Amino acid sequence: MKKILVTFLVGIISFTGIAQNVGIGTTTPNASAQLDVSSTNSGFLPPRMTYAQRNAIVSPAAGLIVYCTDCSAGAGEMNYFNGNTWMNMTISTASNVVANLPSVTICNQIWTNKNLDVSTYRNGDPIPKISDSASWVTLTTGAYCYYNNDSATYAAVYGKLYNWYAVKDPRGLAPQGWHIPSDGEWNKLAKCIDPAADTTLINTQSTTAGGAMKEIGLSHWISPNGGATNSTGFTGLPGGLRNYFGQFDYVGYFAYWWSNTEGSATQSWSRILNSSYGNILKVNSYRPSGYYVRCIKD
Repeated sequence: MKKILVTFLVGIISFTGIAQNVGIGTTTPNASAQLDVSSTNSGFLPPRMTYAQRNAIVSPAAGLIVYCTDCSAGAGEMNYFNGNTWMNMTISTASNVVANLPSVTICNQIWTNKNLDVSTYRNGDPIPKISDSASWVTLTTGAYCYYNNDSATYAAVYGKLYNWYAVKDPRGLAPQGWHIPSDGEWNKLAKCIDPAADTTLINTQSTTAGGAMKEIGLSHWISPNGGATNSTGFTGLPGGLRNYFGQFDYVGYFAYWWSNTEGSATQSWSRILNSSYGNILKVNSYRPSGYYVRCIKD
């Protein structure tokens, strides 16, 4: 088939053959490129949009590229869709560009119904993975680990354990559009589930709210998994903890989650569920401890 060459007065754009190679700034677009942009004094500008506008794109194609103006803390970034989720083009993980985390609505709060499992902060900086107990206990900066340092056994079910310094790192532990719940937001959750809950209390705030937040059955919880109904869909799992001595314990027996709220000079508020009863506990925990994290929608 004969080549057809069309030259536009505004910019130089050429179409050649059936392949329709397009050249901007050149009359000889490279044969391997559908679009060949040539310039020495200007660049390619992709569509610019907010995080919300990007997520509103219907059925994005794998490989779609946009510039997200507010996806990174205080700045924009290039994103591409990999066929499953939006990715930050500057890092190899989608951890803090994920738009649709698994979630459940409880009253008017939207919570993730799986523990957080990211290895970078929102801006793409890596969170150190610390396995050694002696190193873990001396930290005053963010870190994560897997229960018993065994990702093959525990990662897929329970996610990562984080110290509280990772929770409060200004680079942001939660993905864009989410945040780590405050002590007040945990209180609101308990009160929503159980209107009789006394959220001013330390320790047991409700004898029933915890059961409504626990996965039912004994697939993960040790018997008797008291009071478990999972009526909220929160699906709390007993992932245990890494204590402030760097030791792992209580998998199957307890679920531990951080809040983002300080309780004292060395401790911060957390929530605990247990296998024996359907209660929810509010505890002031030492910050080097490794607990799990749930996120709540902004």
